[in-house]
Amino acid sequence: MHAVLKELRPTLALALPMIVGQVSQMLIGITDSAFIGRIGTVPLAAAAFTHSVWVIFYIVGIGLLLGVGVFTARDHGAGDHARCTGWLRHGRALALAVGGASVLLLLAVSSQLGRFGQPAEVVAIMRPYFLLQSLSLVPVFYFQVQRQYLDAFGRPWVGTSVILIDVGVNALLNWIFIGGHLGAPALGFTGSGVATLTARTLAVMVIAWWLRGERAGAPALERARFRELLGLGVPAATALLFEGGAFASAALMMGWLGATPLAAHQVALSCVSFTFMFPLGLAMAASIRISKALGEGRREILRPIGVGALGLGSAAMLGFAVVFASAGGLLARGFTSDPAVVALATQLLGVAAIFQLFDGGQVVCAGALRGLGDVRVPTAITFVAYWLIALPGGYLLAFKAGFGPLGVWSALAAGLGCAALLLGRRFFRLTAAARP
Repeated sequence: MHAVLKELRPTLALALPMIVGQVSQMLIGITDSAFIGRIGTVPLAAAAFTHSVWVIFYIVGIGLLLGVGVFTARDHGAGDHARCTGWLRHGRALALAVGGASVLLLLAVSSQLGRFGQPAEVVAIMRPYFLLQSLSLVPVFYFQVQRQYLDAFGRPWVGTSVILIDVGVNALLNWIFIGGHLGAPALGFTGSGVATLTARTLAVMVIAWWLRGERAGAPALERARFRELLGLGVPAATALLFEGGAFASAALMMGWLGATPLAAHQVALSCVSFTFMFPLGLAMAASIRISKALGEGRREILRPIGVGALGLGSAAMLGFAVVFASAGGLLARGFTSDPAVVALATQLLGVAAIFQLFDGGQVVCAGALRGLGDVRVPTAITFVAYWLIALPGGYLLAFKAGFGPLGVWSALAAGLGCAALLLGRRFFRLTAAARP
């Protein structure tokens, strides 16, 4: 226990700015929605559809780039700065490649927007905004690489500070370009896309300026390095896609049940997504600290780092569970005044209170395993938990057993519980030989 408490403080110090950064990323989307919502319902619907497509590419890209932080932390622990700068250079090249490929694919999708069954008035205004958001993936991925590099060196507040400033810049630019203030043209809905692309590009420029001295001594691009990055990144991206796809499919099933269940699902999911940022930050910190410890040869602290992050994440999620169970109705009324939606969302938040511990446990354990370089088995576990348990179970409970929306969320809870149990068991098994 002493070793766990000893390692908990540096993990929390690293995790705190990461949590703030993740919440700030959410605030950028919330800010966009707030400004677009003032224009009208049709632009807001177009933005929502755009985000639902954009986020799939974002999840995959972030997963593919996760190796930058893990390998940089490992080599930093080993004291090899030249290899660290090499990961930055290779990560930047990979970010440009992934971002460019994503833009090309989304460009093709943008010519087929009418095939997705969206209302004609939504499709009519969507494409310029859709393309601008697609282009923003390039600076988003490039920023992510540089932020991971700084996180691996124990300097997470740099990237987080840039993101916090970016939230304000994005809000200001939305006000300028949507309404045509300060001499700018009034671009309406498209102006929000211009604002977001500009803000994300400025963020990249600022953090690149901060890292301007890291170019010196970086080795030439090597095929072996890209293989290492993709060897960790492809399974990680697949696991993230399995999880994201499961929740997207759950939303689809909610839509089959009607507009009220879909709206209640969105309300409850918004609350759950916010609380998820806390264990996610701990997972990112645990991943970096475990990888660094491996580079330092300090295998005896691998389990204490993971156990400390898991315990702290569980405590935080237990607190959120109490809030969901006792104040679910109050939270739901903050999103909508529709009594039917509020009532159902309150019930769904009651289910969410049960799976908070599972959700926090599975993401922390997955992060700890990434720090160990273990990604293939966790990917298989994620597939089983979400696509063989959660989704089929949700369909059966909702449509065959007659539990409706509660059946979908109960099955999600079961899938998260399975993932937490199996991922936790694997982490403890892999660190058994490294116990102090």
